[in-house]
Formats: sequence, C-alpha cells, structure tokens
Amino acid sequence: MTRTFEMPVRIRFAHCDPAGIVYFPQYLVMTNALVEDWFDDALGIEYAHMISVRRVGLPIVKLNCEFARPSRLGETVTLALSVDSVGQRSIRIEIVCQCNGEVRFRSRQVLVTTSLDDGRSIDIPGDIARAIEQFAPGTSRALQEESDT
Repeated sequence: MTRTFEMPVRIRFAHCDPAGIVYFPQYLVMTNALVEDWFDDALGIEYAHMISVRRVGLPIVKLNCEFARPSRLGETVTLALSVDSVGQRSIRIEIVCQCNGEVRFRSRQVLVTTSLDDGRSIDIPGDIARAIEQFAPGTSRALQEESDT
C-alpha cells in the first residue's frame, strides 16, 4: 500500500478570488509547497539545499488537474501526496485536496529531475531515489520513456 504525505492548509484571503473561493492557480502554489514539505519532512532531503547548493531542480513537465468543488476562505483543506511511480529521471505523483471528506481538487503530475546549471534532465540522484522508493514501496524505476522527457 502506498503511503501518503498529508498537510493541512488554511484557505487564506490571498488564495481567493473576489467571490471568496480559491482562485484555481493557487492550488498549484499549494501543491508546490506540499512537494517542498514532503522532501523536507517525509523524505529527509532539504529542498532548499537541493535547489541552491546541489543545483537539482524538480519542475513539473506534465500536469492534469480536476476541480471538483470550490474551497472557501477560512476553510482548512488537507492536501495528500502519493507516489504513483518512479522512473530513471521522473516521478509521477498524485495530489488530492479534501475538506471534510469531500474531494475539492485532484492533480496528477510528472516531475523531472534537472540540472539547474544547464536545464537538462538528469537521473534522479541516488539518495533522493532511495528516499522516494522507501516512501512508496513497490514503485519501480521503469517509467515509460515519454515521461522522462
């Protein structure tokens, strides 16, 4: 069974449009923060160090989003991240946003490790791959080649 990493998020004024509901691009800001916290808190890999010192980036190269119900100012939602699979250079994740058991937003993403010095994709560094594989047992590093580009 795949483990999930969960993070509660209070919906703030800055997340919302004039109607008081989450403006859809803000979900991507929230999911990026979730990935950073997942690295720091669950994987034991300091995200800031990975970016600024190791110069390893993790951009989204494929994104699918579904918006089921609006989230509103003042609510607390829970974001849950799970790993679908791990490839040589990419990670497939799913993020589900819920409030009181109701799905509000779902995102499937493919993240690719890149060199921040030249912008090219690189193999997932060993320590990061091991941390991710421990988090999501049963995943394989055999994603289809189309995900690695």
